[in-house]
Amino acid sequence: MSGRIPRDFIDDLLVRVDIVDLIDSHTPLKKTGANYVACCPFHTEKTPSFSVNRNKQFFHCFGCGISGNAISFLMNLNNLEFVEAVEDLAAFAGIDVARESNTHQASEKKEDLNSLYQLMEQTADFYVQQLRNSDDGKKAVDYLKARGVNSDCANEFLLGYAPDEWKALANSFDHNALIKAGLLISKEDGQVYDRFRNRIIFPIRDKRGRIVGFGGRVMNDSLPKYLNSPETSLFHKGNEVYGLYELLKKNPKPPQILIVEGYMDVISLSQFGVNYAIAALGTAISQTHLNLLFRFSPEIVLCFDGDKAGQAAAWKAMEPIFLSLKDNRSCRIMMLPQNQDPDSLIRKEGLSSFTLRVQSAQALSDYFFETLSENLNLSEMEGRAQLIGKAKPYIDKLPEGIFRELMLSRLKTTSGISTLNTFDSTSTTSKLNLKKNTYKAPVQSAPAKSARTATALLLQNPRLIHNIDNKDTNWDDLDIRGIDLFKNIQQVILSKNAINTGVLIEHYRNTANEKSVKALASLNLYVSETNIDMVFSDALNSLLKQGKYATIAKLETKAQNQGLELHEQKLLIKILTDK
Repeated sequence: MSGRIPRDFIDDLLVRVDIVDLIDSHTPLKKTGANYVACCPFHTEKTPSFSVNRNKQFFHCFGCGISGNAISFLMNLNNLEFVEAVEDLAAFAGIDVARESNTHQASEKKEDLNSLYQLMEQTADFYVQQLRNSDDGKKAVDYLKARGVNSDCANEFLLGYAPDEWKALANSFDHNALIKAGLLISKEDGQVYDRFRNRIIFPIRDKRGRIVGFGGRVMNDSLPKYLNSPETSLFHKGNEVYGLYELLKKNPKPPQILIVEGYMDVISLSQFGVNYAIAALGTAISQTHLNLLFRFSPEIVLCFDGDKAGQAAAWKAMEPIFLSLKDNRSCRIMMLPQNQDPDSLIRKEGLSSFTLRVQSAQALSDYFFETLSENLNLSEMEGRAQLIGKAKPYIDKLPEGIFRELMLSRLKTTSGISTLNTFDSTSTTSKLNLKKNTYKAPVQSAPAKSARTATALLLQNPRLIHNIDNKDTNWDDLDIRGIDLFKNIQQVILSKNAINTGVLIEHYRNTANEKSVKALASLNLYVSETNIDMVFSDALNSLLKQGKYATIAKLETKAQNQGLELHEQKLLIKILTDK
């Protein structure tokens, strides 16, 4: 919280911690040859396909494909964000996390945030005591009882009551701290007053259980019905959801998460045994919300009222949903009967019927195409063209993968136009180029294979960088496919003090090359430990040879067509005269 974590600290941490010791403390490993194996902790399997390599400081599951370093393991195992995983890994190593800013100002900021968290806890306790012990709190208790909320559920969610006073909090806590926490409003004349008054209070906790904000609900028909904390250094409404902490306490990896509208919906559902519901904090569901929830569950069910407002909200959610979906994620749409919300419906129908509604919620693909086709005449060319025009922008937002291809296939089927080039991920020109490249592939395959082998070996064995130094080569002169990543990895290795595959993987996190680097790190080249240097040297020699041929061909073609510049002439002469 007091500054960015330095890259050098992360690198040193990955060198200091043995990934085998870390993973073995969570999932017992068994040594098999050079690797350690176990049943994968990220998917169900009977035969171990999860492999950990101590030399590389890298894990890979051949079953589900997940791979990475020690930080990646903690992120996936405990659904942590990057910084949280680094903090946990540092704790495992018994060291404090270093920060880029160690100034007095940064220390004060961290201390200030800690004091705000403490204030939020004290405020929540104040509201709870007001609910339980004050005379005015009795009407809040009566309201909750009338809504069917029992004491166990009220205790679980830390429900409280904000007195019908202007300065109940102001008279109990420091004014400046309350203003920073968004609990006190300051007027232009310097006077202050409590933000929440005469409301049921719902503490909002982040996934770690820290109170970051509050929601308040009136007990009559006055407006606004709900009031939330403003944006503060602790509370960012677009990043948080209500009820996630309580949900994860009961099931850290729920098979599905139900998104509902209000706090009372979450509480009522929980009381009836639906322990997998959360609510957005008075905002439309966003991509940030969905990505947060997908970290804990592979399926999300969005619940909407059956009226026009609910239907509009459901369609509005399509864009963030399409941006968030991947092949291992699914989403369903659950529309409620008219004039019903989850709270009222589960009380009317009971747990079994409500659970059945959730389980039979409409698949996203069915809802999407049915909604788009509703007012279109698909027996006419114009209607089919409209369907394509409306559906294609959403489908284009989907990441490449099986689900995107299936959605495109269904659009072709529904529109009755199965050969339209508009659907294809590549244009006609691209297809021609692809055929052209395919024809040339035999010529290009040798250097491409050499580049892949050399890059994979270097990535898996960074010590091989010394073998490259023995080659008198200007790598910038080589222009062949795959060489850019090889050169980039060279530069990264040379820039690091201590290096292993785990450190290299970390360097490429959230970059365009991350996927390629992980694939190469887990690539089995079937090379024995004693032959690594020889195979790497052969791959380098082949790479250099093919690179020279490619450069000569390129320069000779240019010489024939438009002539060479002076530096290109010198390069060609140098390559041709080198032995």
